[in-house]
Amino acid sequence: MRHQLKTDIGTLLDKVRASTPLIHHITNYVTVNDCANMTLAIGASPVMADSIHEVRDMVSIAAALVINTGTLNEATVAAMHAAAKQANAKGIPLVLDPVGAGATPYRTETVRQLLQQARFSVIRGNLSEIRVLAGLDEKTRGVDATAVFDGNALQQETRIFIENTARKLNTTLAVTGAVDIVSDGKRTCFIENGRPEMARVTGTGCMCSSLVGAFLSVTDDAFFAALAGVLCMGIAGEIAYGNLQPQEGNASYRNRIIDAAYHLTAARLAGRARLTD
Repeated sequence: MRHQLKTDIGTLLDKVRASTPLIHHITNYVTVNDCANMTLAIGASPVMADSIHEVRDMVSIAAALVINTGTLNEATVAAMHAAAKQANAKGIPLVLDPVGAGATPYRTETVRQLLQQARFSVIRGNLSEIRVLAGLDEKTRGVDATAVFDGNALQQETRIFIENTARKLNTTLAVTGAVDIVSDGKRTCFIENGRPEMARVTGTGCMCSSLVGAFLSVTDDAFFAALAGVLCMGIAGEIAYGNLQPQEGNASYRNRIIDAAYHLTAARLAGRARLTD
């Protein structure tokens, strides 16, 4: 299975580069530029329209929609609902990044309403955020995760929880942390790529969601799209860390992550991917 996954992911990367799909984002103002640049780096084309007056039209011409709840206000929440409904009506795949779900009642309720009113192809978040979506009493601090996934001691327990939640929400879950896990409730894969230093760069999770959106635009298989996005982000983080110079810090690391994504190839993905069933 792992060999076939690596081959399929490389094929998806080539498809994105060949088609330059338009990826519509309604995302947060902290990381919007990084998400746009990461979308360009992987070979897609970003648009970051969030006005209620144009989101329906923009979604209608996009190949995928990414909704990120990092910075909420009444105007953007209304735009998210309108865009999500339009995407469902048009058969356009959706990604939800429930940033900080559980941190405040407003944020949590916004995410829950989105889930009630639209179907999302992929939900990408950390374990704390996914626990909130599953209905558990979890508290988060912004984008921080209070629950840490241990790839050894908790692997089986986490796997069962993620698979059950994916089935409950009728979606593919991409849960990122020290070890990433992607599951659609039937197929599950652990990804051991990435660097802990990526947590020192604001927006790596948001950029990962943009990558998932790009891959969703070229396949009907949300599981493979989510796996491809998470894997590309982890490998880009590894390559970027290896290219850092002694005098460089997290600002340079951010730029090098985007550069590394730009230079990813199918062969490089296959050679560096660390996947387990």
